[in-house]
Amino acid sequence: MITLITNIKELLQVRDTSIAKVSGVEMAVLPTIKNAFLLLQDNLIADFGEMKNLTEIKADKIIDATGKIVLPAWCDSHTHIVYAGNREQEFVDRINGFTYNEIANRGGGILNSAKKLNETSEKEIYEQSKIRLKEIMRLGTGAVEIKSGYGLTVKGELKMLRIIQKLAQNYPITIKATFLGAHAIPLEFKTNRKGYIDSVINEMLPEIAKYKLADFIDVFCETDYFTVAETEQIMKAGIIFGLKPKIHVNQFNSIGGVQAGVKHNALSIDHLELMTTADIEVLKKTATMPVALPSCSYFLSIPYTPAREMITAGLPLALATDYNPGSTPSGNMNFVVATACIKMKMTPEEAINAATLNGAFAMGISATHGSITIGKKANLIITKPISSYYQLPYAFGSNLIDLVFIEGKKIS
Repeated sequence: MITLITNIKELLQVRDTSIAKVSGVEMAVLPTIKNAFLLLQDNLIADFGEMKNLTEIKADKIIDATGKIVLPAWCDSHTHIVYAGNREQEFVDRINGFTYNEIANRGGGILNSAKKLNETSEKEIYEQSKIRLKEIMRLGTGAVEIKSGYGLTVKGELKMLRIIQKLAQNYPITIKATFLGAHAIPLEFKTNRKGYIDSVINEMLPEIAKYKLADFIDVFCETDYFTVAETEQIMKAGIIFGLKPKIHVNQFNSIGGVQAGVKHNALSIDHLELMTTADIEVLKKTATMPVALPSCSYFLSIPYTPAREMITAGLPLALATDYNPGSTPSGNMNFVVATACIKMKMTPEEAINAATLNGAFAMGISATHGSITIGKKANLIITKPISSYYQLPYAFGSNLIDLVFIEGKKIS
């Protein structure tokens, strides 16, 4: 199947040579071609360039993109979209003045989601989760990472990871699975932290490795959740079983999680709402991608990742949704990009780089996703007619997407 897109007002994130990521001042540079064409062959990008250089091509389908912007589909490297039910009551509790920790201490938060998940059948959770997955695809996401972490039992964690695997088998979107058994300490292990960590390492990990259910291992390294020492212990165990670390750090406190992630070559460290000078310094010249989750800050009314300080220091930055039932019940990457510009003072160029190429890096797929490069996946967003790509974050409440292509096929 050959698809030709013509008369593109502006083709964004054009990279003649595949690069892994952009950092520092490079993030402000977004290569584009005006009045462009884009050629797709089956599920890959086959060619692109200026319309004046387009030769006669026998295409099965031609799409006229006059007035429209074309860019790579979003790469969302941090989500928790496999879950049961919702946590609407906690949303109201926060409005009434309860804090994140107060809700958790009352049996809410992660433990609330774990209770619901373990009471719900695998079939029903799959049915709920596929609705969310299809929604984010329609919103322009072409690759997504999905975490476990609402099971907190051997049975529950394996159930979640099997659902993620089934979603990956049944939908064209690229899905990476992350084992997050160390999301919280279950109530039954409240006085036996070591016992739960032993279960994560000695019971869950061998089963996950046996059935190849995960690509990455994650830990919620935070005060009242998992200490730096516990995080390192779990990361080391995951590495032995072939899982690369991607960890939650610095959401509420800076306790040394950034340093631990760098020490163990974490692919990404995510959240980073509270960053010290030392945290930023240790990330310089590393292969670890910092990931900001601005819609989580928006929903919880907590600080935003200090993007300007980090980019000025020469760091790369990725953007992701953190889609989950408690702190970010949205997988809309368009809103994430807009919020990064509005609240974190990222330029549109920086935000688009962060949500495409750098997001792909944070999932280990930048060789195949995240830019308009020959040979990469034909994952695209075609906007409605707009004045410029600045309108994407500017008109934050409008749906400016006309068409989404994933693996070369239009998503309906």
